[in-house]
Parts: sequence; C-alpha cells; structure tokens
Amino acid sequence: MKIEQYQIDQHNDSLFSRHNNQFIFLQEQLGEQGIHAKDIVKQLEAFQVAIPSWALGTGGTRFGRFSGVGEPRSLEEKIEDVGLLHALNRSSGSISLHIPWDIPGQAQPMIDLAASLDLKFDAVNSNTFQDQKDQELSYKYGSLSHVDPKVRKQAVEHNIDVIKHGVNLGSKALSIWLSDGSCFPGQSNFVKAFQNTLESLQEIYAALPDDWKVYVEYKAYEPNFYSTVIQDWGSSLLFCQKLGPKADVLVDLGHHLPNANIEQIVATLMMEGRLAGFHFNDSKYGDDDLTVGAIRPYQLFLIFVELVEGMKRANRASDTYAWMIDASHNVKDPLEDLLQSVEAILIAQAQALLVDRKKLEQARNENDVVLAQQILQNAFRTDVRPLVREAMRLSGGSLDPIALYRHLGVRNELLNERGKLTVATGL
Repeated sequence: MKIEQYQIDQHNDSLFSRHNNQFIFLQEQLGEQGIHAKDIVKQLEAFQVAIPSWALGTGGTRFGRFSGVGEPRSLEEKIEDVGLLHALNRSSGSISLHIPWDIPGQAQPMIDLAASLDLKFDAVNSNTFQDQKDQELSYKYGSLSHVDPKVRKQAVEHNIDVIKHGVNLGSKALSIWLSDGSCFPGQSNFVKAFQNTLESLQEIYAALPDDWKVYVEYKAYEPNFYSTVIQDWGSSLLFCQKLGPKADVLVDLGHHLPNANIEQIVATLMMEGRLAGFHFNDSKYGDDDLTVGAIRPYQLFLIFVELVEGMKRANRASDTYAWMIDASHNVKDPLEDLLQSVEAILIAQAQALLVDRKKLEQARNENDVVLAQQILQNAFRTDVRPLVREAMRLSGGSLDPIALYRHLGVRNELLNERGKLTVATGL
C-alpha cells in the first residue's frame, strides 16, 4: 500500500482552519516572548528519526507474543511500512536494519525501493545476543568477551559482515549492543572480560571504512543480572576513547538503572564530543520499550534541553547525530505506536527550543532556583503541538497522522495484502 499525496492534502484541507487558528494563536503568544515560531518549525522539519526494521511487527516478551495482522513478511514490506510512516509525518526518513533478522539479498533493489519512498538506510545493527540456526559456536556465555577465542572470532566476523552489508546499502555506521556479562558472582573475570571485549572491538574498528562510525551502546542489566561488560555510559565511553575518534557512545533511554539522571549523562557526553545519538523509548520499571513519552515526558523534555544546548555549543545540526526509536509494541498497532513516538520526540524538541537560555543562565548565576525551575516548566507546559503539525504540513505530511492512518484503513489494507497470520522478524 502507498499513501498518495492527494489523500494527505484532502485530509489536511478538512483540518486546516482549526489548525491555522491554533498555530496563529501560539505564534502570537511566542512572539510576545521574542520567540519566532517559524524558526522552530524549520528546525522541526529538519529533524529525522530512524525506524528500526525490527519494530514494524508486534513485539513480545519472554512470556509470549501476540502477533497482529498484516505484518510485513519481508524486508521489502518493512521498507514499504516505513514509507507509510514517512508519508504521514515526513519525519521518519530512514530505516535501520538489524542483521541477521533482516539481511538484504540484493542491495540495489532495496536501495531503489527505499529511494522511491524518499528513504535512506541508517546505521546497521549487529546481533550477538542470540544464536542463529547456521551458527557454529554458541553465544550462551558471551560473544566479544567470551573466554574462547574461537567464539570471539566468530562474533568479530559477524560484525564485519554487517559492515559489508551496510556499505552495500549506503549506511555509514555500525551499532553494537553487547549483552555479554554474567548472572552469578564468580562466573566472570571482570578485567579479562573487558580486555577480551576491547580486543574484539579493536578488530571491528579496524574494519570500518574511513567515513564510517561505530556506536557503542550500554545497558545496566538484562539478559545478565549480576554484571554486564558494557554496563553504563562510563564503560562505553572508556571503550570509545580506547578505540579512537570513529567510536561514540549510543544512549538508549531504557538501558539505565531506575531514576538515572540521563540528561546529565547527555550533557557530559556532548561536552566531550562523544555522543553518537539516541535510541528513544520509555519505561516504568526497566527496559520496558514503551512508546516514547508515554510515561516520563518531562524527563524526555529535560534530555532535549541538554541536546539542544549541546548541539548549539558544538555548532552541529541534528542530522549529524543518530536518532532512532527502539521500542516493542506488544498491544498496539506498531505503525500507530511509531507515529506516536515520533510525535512525542518532536514535541520534546519543540519545547526545549522554547527555553530562554539567557534568562536560564542568569537565574543559575544568581542562584535563583525558583526562577530556573519556572523557566524550564513554562516551556514544558506550553502546548507546542501546533508547531509540530505545521512542520509536518509544510513538509508534505499530515496534520494528524494517526487520524489519517485510521481514516484510510491502512491496517485493513495491509491485512488484505498480506494476510492475518504473518509474523514479522524482530523482537
């Protein structure tokens, strides 16, 4: 299925009068504060969030998986689904492949299909946290950190193979999340595990093309519950510093211990110039992989306050970082969930762009704690949805992506095309 531009335009026409009134009202309010709404809209138009290939089907947990209907049966159909999202919001312009879940047979047909939908390929992701059918050695006790050099060699070769797939598709980065660790005291030698991992990463790093980066992701726990080799941003940063300038830290919101100050982590990594980007999701308890902004929208806003300031300080545009959604859709239509997540990200960015940095810094210098808090919360409590909708409209997207998605009966169309019992690869 493909959503045509005239369908978007017709739907927008029915919503434009109300939207325009809301936008003009907000524009006037912001203008009184010296904020130019159209400048914010331009920045929102430029912000693109990659969609992971594994998130286009219904997710699951260790207790079960309840697949939806009309799920993509192939990589081609996954690309088409991202095309649907991008047509609706114009902010989902790339797809991030997880290999070996989604191995492209021939690269050029995939590139051509993506280009026809105005998409490109984002970072490619390796997988050494599962054993595959044709895999000779098991990752049960680790991969890049394994005590057996043969297992480490196998894991290194897999990552290099992923790089080759990425090169063929036009990607420019390899993303590595390592689940290696231990479940019980005494199981692992912490120092040897770190050293083995570093040696393995150095081999992978040496295989990177000159214009490539490697993103080193961290996670506090799970699937191992006593120790994880790359357990926090400090260990990830240490690996990156030892590897070289083509290695940066990737932050996943759900990969922290409860109540971690993620915004401070972001500020520190950006200060050091070592933030690769973000995997966006939300959580209540652990790595829940819930819809972005569903649980902690204020935290998301505070993170974007630091992101916006860090990008300005470094004089870097948003497209020089890697932004991706990493969520599992257990009870929602995956495409609707992804539309909600992208909107939440844009809302947080728009709110962060409203913060009066000069007044905030002055309040800090004067130790005016109350005023500093008010400046942030005034921005957070501003309904910026008219700015987000205007950015989508001006880019050719829908003023209300989910409403149009439902109006067009997209999921039913996908059901008719693909059937009821299809199951997408992924989580």
